[in-house]
Amino acid sequence: MPNPLLRLIDANANRAREALRVLEDYARFILNRDDLCHELKSLRHDLTTALRPFLADAIVHRDTPGDVGTTVTTTAEQSRDDLNHIVTAAGKRLGEALRSLEEYAKTLTPSPASAIEAIRYRLYDLEQRLALTLRPQNAFGSVRLYVLITESLCRRPWLEAAEQAILGGADCLQLREKNLDGGELLGRARQLVSLCKRHHVLCLINDRPDIALLSGADGVHLGQEDLPARDARKLLGNSHLIGVSTHNLDQARQAVLDGADYIGVGPVFPSATKPRDILPGPAYAAQVAREISLPAIAIGGICAQNVDQVRAAGVRAIAVTAAVLDCEDPRAAAMELKNALAPGE
Repeated sequence: MPNPLLRLIDANANRAREALRVLEDYARFILNRDDLCHELKSLRHDLTTALRPFLADAIVHRDTPGDVGTTVTTTAEQSRDDLNHIVTAAGKRLGEALRSLEEYAKTLTPSPASAIEAIRYRLYDLEQRLALTLRPQNAFGSVRLYVLITESLCRRPWLEAAEQAILGGADCLQLREKNLDGGELLGRARQLVSLCKRHHVLCLINDRPDIALLSGADGVHLGQEDLPARDARKLLGNSHLIGVSTHNLDQARQAVLDGADYIGVGPVFPSATKPRDILPGPAYAAQVAREISLPAIAIGGICAQNVDQVRAAGVRAIAVTAAVLDCEDPRAAAMELKNALAPGE
């Protein structure tokens, strides 16, 4: 007769290893993170080591035809909406399998329960880190023209210029005012949010998650010196967008792990609006297009005459300031950029 305890260990060991492989493949092929792959592989190896004294006998007692659980299924098990559901389900399945192994292993001599418990706690940390990379589907993927609103760079009154940018095709506006007092910044944010809502475009606030939350904006954009994205996420939750400026591939990869919804890529070209000592250029934009799964926004010195270089790098969206705001006709300038970015659309 098959030993029921060994059958249980066999089934849960298989379930745990299979779930670990799903998570490892996500880290390997989707995130392109060798460090996470190594940690997940190490968990798989340590689990096998903990159970090694029992696995050979467990396989002998395997009884798949006689397992009543193989015919018990739910509709939800047969479908996965997206990567989020796949990874989340694998993490939960793994945790449940480890808990079952830990509890029943306590009846064995010698017991591997303490080793399995340690593996389970390591999983909880990894599960949290992977969860931050799972971003819900949102409207940002359709953004092509993103305009940063700074009053000092506007030829027209700033709110009028913002509306003209929208009418010219801007899909997202960001309020970028570094020197305003908090009260005045909040007042302007509310005005811009109201404008964007009327026109059904996204509105983000530069640097300030608190202002984004209080004004009703769609999210916040953070620089490398600002509040880290993972901390901003604790304030804003999953209902708000978080963008992160990046200047190299390590920063882009970290933004993914920190839970960003999109990344700024640049500067692509020299910019008079925001001069920098670094110039990652189109080459960095091309790296991001190849290796990072998040939506990317190219920024820095972009105009209608060089948009084709951004497109050639594989980035489909651009962020601009002076190219639209420092024009007599912001609407026409925005329209020209939008057409140059996506000709024929």
